[in-house]
Amino acid sequence: MAMCQALLCDKRFHQLLLQFDEDLAASTRAAGCPRCGGVLHSACYRRKPRGAPRGLEPQYSQRASFCCAVDGCRKRSTPRSLRFLGRKVYLAAMVVLISAMCCGLTPKRVSRLAQAVSVPRRTLERWRYWWLQVFTRSSFWKAAAARFMPSVNSEALPASLLERFSAVDAQDRLLALLRFLSPVSTMSDGA
Repeated sequence: MAMCQALLCDKRFHQLLLQFDEDLAASTRAAGCPRCGGVLHSACYRRKPRGAPRGLEPQYSQRASFCCAVDGCRKRSTPRSLRFLGRKVYLAAMVVLISAMCCGLTPKRVSRLAQAVSVPRRTLERWRYWWLQVFTRSSFWKAAAARFMPSVNSEALPASLLERFSAVDAQDRLLALLRFLSPVSTMSDGA
């Protein structure tokens, strides 16, 4: 729990996530409109991300998005993100780490966890449902799950998935998982 809280409160970690998102946004913009190839103009979303440490730069609360400049097209392109997980209001890192800690917890321990990280118990339950029901039924997971041998224990998501990413430290392991999950960040339902 202490490692989890330290990582979630680390401003440098969140700045790193912002840099990755800015790189993903620049690549999306440079590629042009996926429909017609037109120039993409900035059309960022304002977000109120929960779970971020205080004192982050104002652009941390913006989700990069672009809109085609060609009349008649106007297709929106939202790049992948390591900070946001679909339309969830809590940051992706928080959803992953806290959900991983909830796996197999007793109701009493879930209650203590909810208080420690200031996330309502009902939200933790929704995250758990999302990982076990929505995410596991998504086309993303059905295709991605086939790449893991032996298979990932879907009943222990996201902890069982986090364990599959080998890294020197917890931060690098979480970054690897967030990169893996980044396609989910552009899907309207988050899966």
